[in-house]
Amino acid sequence: MKRVYFLLAFSALGLNAYGQKTIDQKVAELLSKMTLEEKVGQMVQYSGFEYATGPQKSNSAAVLEEIKKGKVGSMLNVAGSEETRSFQKLAMQSRLKIPLLFGQDVIHGYRTTFPVNLGQAASWDLGMIEKSERIAATEAAAYGIHWTFAPMVDIARDPRWGRVMEGSGEDTYLGTKIGLARIKGFQGRGLGSLDAVMACAKHFAAYGAAVGGRDYNSVDMSLRQLNETYLPPFKAAAEAGVATFMNSFNDINGIPATANKYIQRDLLKGKWNYKGFVVSDWGSIGEMVPHGYAKDANEAGERAIQGGSDMDMESRVYMTELPKLVKEGKVDPKLVDDAAGRILTKKFEMGLFDDPYRFSNEKRQKEQTDNLENRKFGREFGSKSIVLLKNQGNILPLSKTTKTVALIGPFGKETVANHGFWSVAFKDDSQRIVSQFDGIKNQLDKNSTLLYAKGCNVDDQDKTQFAEAIETAKKADVVIMTLGEGHAMSGEAKSRSNIGFTGVQEDLLKEIAKTGKPIILMVNAGRPLIFNWASDNIPTIVYTWWLGTEAGNSIADVLFGTVNPGGKLPMSFPRTEGQIPVYYNHYNTGRPAKNNTDRNYVSAYIDLDNDPKYPFGYGLSYTDFKYSDMVLSSTSLTGNQTLNISVTVSNTGKYDGEEVVQLYIRDLFGKVVRPVKELKGFQKVLIKKGESKKVDFKLTPEDLKFFDDELKFDWEGGEFDIMIGTDSQHVQTKRINWTK
Repeated sequence: MKRVYFLLAFSALGLNAYGQKTIDQKVAELLSKMTLEEKVGQMVQYSGFEYATGPQKSNSAAVLEEIKKGKVGSMLNVAGSEETRSFQKLAMQSRLKIPLLFGQDVIHGYRTTFPVNLGQAASWDLGMIEKSERIAATEAAAYGIHWTFAPMVDIARDPRWGRVMEGSGEDTYLGTKIGLARIKGFQGRGLGSLDAVMACAKHFAAYGAAVGGRDYNSVDMSLRQLNETYLPPFKAAAEAGVATFMNSFNDINGIPATANKYIQRDLLKGKWNYKGFVVSDWGSIGEMVPHGYAKDANEAGERAIQGGSDMDMESRVYMTELPKLVKEGKVDPKLVDDAAGRILTKKFEMGLFDDPYRFSNEKRQKEQTDNLENRKFGREFGSKSIVLLKNQGNILPLSKTTKTVALIGPFGKETVANHGFWSVAFKDDSQRIVSQFDGIKNQLDKNSTLLYAKGCNVDDQDKTQFAEAIETAKKADVVIMTLGEGHAMSGEAKSRSNIGFTGVQEDLLKEIAKTGKPIILMVNAGRPLIFNWASDNIPTIVYTWWLGTEAGNSIADVLFGTVNPGGKLPMSFPRTEGQIPVYYNHYNTGRPAKNNTDRNYVSAYIDLDNDPKYPFGYGLSYTDFKYSDMVLSSTSLTGNQTLNISVTVSNTGKYDGEEVVQLYIRDLFGKVVRPVKELKGFQKVLIKKGESKKVDFKLTPEDLKFFDDELKFDWEGGEFDIMIGTDSQHVQTKRINWTK
């Protein structure tokens, strides 16, 4: 009993068991020993020398010397137990022996890659998304990595922006839920666990709203729109304990995010009380000079630290300018102490001061190099991310005994491309990644034949391979066309003004269609594409994204019916680029378009329907689902009551299947206009053929809150439409009155 009181006494003094100092005390003590240059050094991050994810400026020899002198806090793009150990040994030669943090873009898997993030979002499966990041963290940590620059929680409504592939789509509610699942997966049982990495919520903020969908471009919006649509995923990430934030390249209302005091100091570190640290995006501090916000590097450094940026990624501004700024009295040294202290705190939490090499373990790396269980999960996750857009005549699922199948298109035998953009390259990728051809061939009956013809290249005007493809199609009972955009056409710096099929792919499709053979079209992409001719003329269309290491097997599982597709679109698919941005939760107008025929003096195009080609939340199945018996606990509520909602979903088809049941609301009248629909809940349920399930939801006044024109976050009483359905367009609706 005396020992218990002894420990409690130490706890009351701010010490943990056995008299060890708290992390805050350790950080304060270490800061007191550090020179200004050493503190600034903690705020400096450089890239490794073999693999860069941005325009590199670093001189390798100079960087190595700076590490020895304690003037570098973190390295990115350094991976592997041997390489991280060698860099860490250099840091241990510094005066205070402060370890390095190793960061890496672990975006949709590490050694085992999973579907690109937008494809993962199409699964609407939070458990699988979390598990994928759990696996990614375990593999990355085994390779000596401490920190990933993920998840990207930007809301994005413009598919021309290449980085939509890295996020979760157009909806704030869905994006927030997925972001939280990713953070939980990355950070696992907590920082310091050998199978966890520090997560990073990016890009703070509103990067997904770049004007024209052009990467690195400006963002111009009201503060209400910023707070209501783009900031909630970040606020939730901060509350969930995400280790770090990364700011964005864009300006917001004329102030670059890198130096934006409103979002970084007033909101993040002020109102939200965030205790982690903020890293700049690659070179963004120095880029405030061409941005026109700072006249030179010195002023850029001053504005960045005052605005709230703690670590400088690859611009060299803090290293050269920050000590001068402090000595000249332009920057309060307390800002440097705060930034360096936040970074040191994470190093203590990761256990790096106890053992700088604890993540650089060859045995763990070997165990995670080819983990068969991880690949098995990747195969399942890939199949759950596929979206069935069209299946006229029920061509799918395909029989494994189909006598002759032709696979035609530039992606049929690709291996490395299946990684998708933002993947970590390994030397044996071409041998270990499953191609579509191999995946299909492995599941076809031994007496069946799989033919192949490339048909064309991804992005040129060469039609010389058409003839072979046409002859191949004529020999087949069924043709599988594999078209889309190249894997490196979506991602950072991959904005496209035309998001249709590239090169002569559509011409090839039209020629194959002339053969009269039944066609299954697979669309490979990292974003929504526009393919109107195919959508109108091809009977069966499957959106396969880029699915990762097990791509070929995942695709074959769906084509042959081992897995019944249940994916739903996380972004609306436009009819044409001129319609962008098109998203389901838009505001109404004083002159809303009532239908697609009467377009006079209403908010409509005279030459195009307003609605998207495929709506948010859309996705078919091999079976049929019927919604009935939508029941509300009340149609008149008061104050903080809870509305209980239920609906019965019946599987009336021939296959067991998963359905994503979606709940939307509409606040009909408000002090500011409200969207025509808002997603407020979803459940993914497995329903066996012939079975019915009752699906329940709850709504409280918290779900009704919004930002008004004075940025007050609250709800107001009135009429609300409650909607449940299979996607954002096909819903049942009931109206309620909720009095405040």
